[in-house]
Amino acid sequence: MNKVRVAVSACLLGNECRYDGRSNLNQAVKALASSCEFVPVCPEVMGGLPIPRECAEIRGTTVITENGNDVTSQFVHGAELAFEAVRRSGCVLAILKARSPSCGVKSVYDGSFSHTVVDGSGVFAELLEKEGIPVFSEESLDLLADYLCRL
Repeated sequence: MNKVRVAVSACLLGNECRYDGRSNLNQAVKALASSCEFVPVCPEVMGGLPIPRECAEIRGTTVITENGNDVTSQFVHGAELAFEAVRRSGCVLAILKARSPSCGVKSVYDGSFSHTVVDGSGVFAELLEKEGIPVFSEESLDLLADYLCRL
């Protein structure tokens, strides 16, 4: 049986690519490897941002760092490169890091760096959604399980 190809935020698989150089290893996501073929992506690194890097949040249509640097172009470029990797590999869905300015699904931090969450999607998540690729976060794996059962 062929495994379903799934794009996954690389940090959720244990890759140390977060802004602070750590991972967001999620064992529940990693356990899906028995039924899914993962395509790990980190749009921020793909867009040329270093590890570690300044924390960034979305403010309006701009991605800014906590020191006020505009990194929108790196986020957009990384999202485009990650999307191309997803498209080429034939991924049918994505599991992305909740609230990330790249990968946030349906909610992100508001750009005030006060841990305030607002409705919205990260740059990469929004691109995937626009292109018709379903996105889930590590916090919505129950919805993912239902979706996978219907494939």
